[in-house]
Amino acid sequence: MAGTKHLEGKVAIVTGGAGGMGSWVSKTYAEQGAKVVVADTGADVEGRMGVDPTRVDAVVKEITDAGGEAISFIGDISDMDVAEDLIRKTLDAYNTVDIFVAAHGILRERMVFNMTEDDWDGVIQAHLKGCFAVTKYASIIWRQQRESNGRIIYFTSDAGISGGPGQSNYSAAQAGKIGLMRSNARALSRYGVTSNCIAPLASTRMTDRGRGASGEESASAEGTPMDPRNVAPLLVWLASDEGGVANGRIFGVSGHRISLYEEPVRERFLYSEQPLWDIDRVFELWPKTIGLQDYPMPEIQGIQRRPAE
Repeated sequence: MAGTKHLEGKVAIVTGGAGGMGSWVSKTYAEQGAKVVVADTGADVEGRMGVDPTRVDAVVKEITDAGGEAISFIGDISDMDVAEDLIRKTLDAYNTVDIFVAAHGILRERMVFNMTEDDWDGVIQAHLKGCFAVTKYASIIWRQQRESNGRIIYFTSDAGISGGPGQSNYSAAQAGKIGLMRSNARALSRYGVTSNCIAPLASTRMTDRGRGASGEESASAEGTPMDPRNVAPLLVWLASDEGGVANGRIFGVSGHRISLYEEPVRERFLYSEQPLWDIDRVFELWPKTIGLQDYPMPEIQGIQRRPAE
């Protein structure tokens, strides 16, 4: 591949590395000079078809056939023992780990009043615990190294930023990743580790499943702004030495646009000098302070109530 190899000599773990976006991250990282551990279960979008190494091995073969270095890891990294084994096997193969990209995940969509406990627990475990488990064991290595230039990059979603109807489990998991990422950024920066989230949008079997997709990436997306390959360049920058300037932030990538999200700020407040709040005083001050303007989410114009019968 022509041009600078921005990840030369790095070792990267990509969980969900055989998925629609994850496979392109794995292949692009290899093209950029990284040694890649392609970690995946090979399960279906809902995470219900067990473990299948076929797609994972195919990505590794594509990388090695092109002259890159990669190994496969098959297993559910939301299991703590499996996550620890992933880090151990990475160290056995390449002696270190520099980059952890969490592109894994499943989708089980239900309205909240129809959500089953299994739907909830499965999505939270796959997304959120999977990020925690691998981060825990990678961070042990980085803490021992003291100065590591480690990189943590979680895939989140607009559902985690603003909420997705019919995706209460998925939205909660994605928002949880943002909190975990910010905690990592504060806790691990002293060891040279950065932690960031990206909210990507591309045409994959997960995003297309509600549009009657067959379960594979839509061929019509190839070469268009929705091509999953458009997600990979941001991941390269965040994983690079240059990307070390970013820490604790949320980035978006959609088509030909890369975005940086504004951080939450305190918008309005009311204040009391008394030792304890007086409830009537809160009601008195509210219209003059916090209640001066409307405060629904921008895309929500108010709650539609049924007329009285």
